[in-house]
Amino acid sequence: MRRLVVGLLCGITMSSGAAAQGKFRLTSTDVHQGKHIGSAQVFNGMGCTGNNVSPALSWSGAPGRTKSFAVTAYDPDAPTGSGWWHWVVYNIPANVTSLPSGAGDQSKNLLPAGASQGNTDFGTAGYGGPCPPAGDKPHHYIFTVYALNTDKLDIPPTATAAYVGFNIHGHQLGKATLTALYGR
Repeated sequence: MRRLVVGLLCGITMSSGAAAQGKFRLTSTDVHQGKHIGSAQVFNGMGCTGNNVSPALSWSGAPGRTKSFAVTAYDPDAPTGSGWWHWVVYNIPANVTSLPSGAGDQSKNLLPAGASQGNTDFGTAGYGGPCPPAGDKPHHYIFTVYALNTDKLDIPPTATAAYVGFNIHGHQLGKATLTALYGR
C-alpha cells in the first residue's frame, strides 16, 4: 500500500511539473497548420516560382532540461521513396525560442550565434522551399522543432539531413510540429 501511495505521489508531482511547464508548441506567422503555403516560402527553381524564404517560427513550452534546439522541414510525400528534407538547423541555443523569416538564407546571417544549417536534399545547406511535381496531390510539409539534451551536436559540415536527423533523434527530449500543405 505504501509503495502505491509513493508511486501515485511521484506521478502527481511529475504531472504537475509538466502541466506547469506547458505543452511544447510550434507556431508561425508565415505557415499555418493544415493551410496552403504561400508563394513567399515556395522554392524558386525546378519549375516553381516562389521567393524561397524560410518561414518565421516560434516555440514555447520546451522540456525543462533542454540544452539546445534543432529545426527541420520535411516532405514525406516527395516521390523519392524517402521523402525530401527542405531545411535542417541545429545547435540553436536553449535561450532562443524563435527564428525570423529568412533565417534559412545563409547570406543574411539571421541564425543565432552557434547555430548551423545542414545540407538538404537540394544538395546545399539552407532553406529550400516546397516544389512538388506539377499535378501531384498537395504535399505535407512538416516543420518540427526538437528540444535536445545536449548543448551541441558534433556534426561534420558536409553531413546529410539523414545524418543530422540520426543525431537529433539520439538527443531528443521532445518535439513540436506544424504541418502545412502545398501543391501545384
